[in-house]
Amino acid sequence: MRSDQAILLVEDDQVDAMTIKRALRQLGSPNPLHHVTDGEKALEFLRDPAKPRPGLILLDLNMPRMNGLEFLSHAKVDPDLKTIPVVVLTTSGEDGDRVTSFERSVAGYMVKPVEYPQFVETMRKIHEYWVVSETPPH
Repeated sequence: MRSDQAILLVEDDQVDAMTIKRALRQLGSPNPLHHVTDGEKALEFLRDPAKPRPGLILLDLNMPRMNGLEFLSHAKVDPDLKTIPVVVLTTSGEDGDRVTSFERSVAGYMVKPVEYPQFVETMRKIHEYWVVSETPPH
């Protein structure tokens, strides 16, 4: 992912969203971060030609209106969206959620750590991987 590519954060919990933003700032991420609070808003953002196409989507699963798994069922069949990498970042350690997420072509699945230092370390690993990963052109 190029440093000018945006990250789209799909997260309804404001505390978790602030923690993710803070961790990315602490890591010195140059990528612009855009935040929406549910799957419907994420699809609206992604389908709006005036919005930047993200190089990575960080997706929570447990959200109102349209949850993360429902979002994946729409995004991963849309020819314009299906190649955008999605990493699930959630509190759910449920096997069923993990299996369904991978069946819907996520690139990774991370359970949110409770303690901030471990959270930063998780974000560091996600960020370091995607900085060197090549993504398809759009």
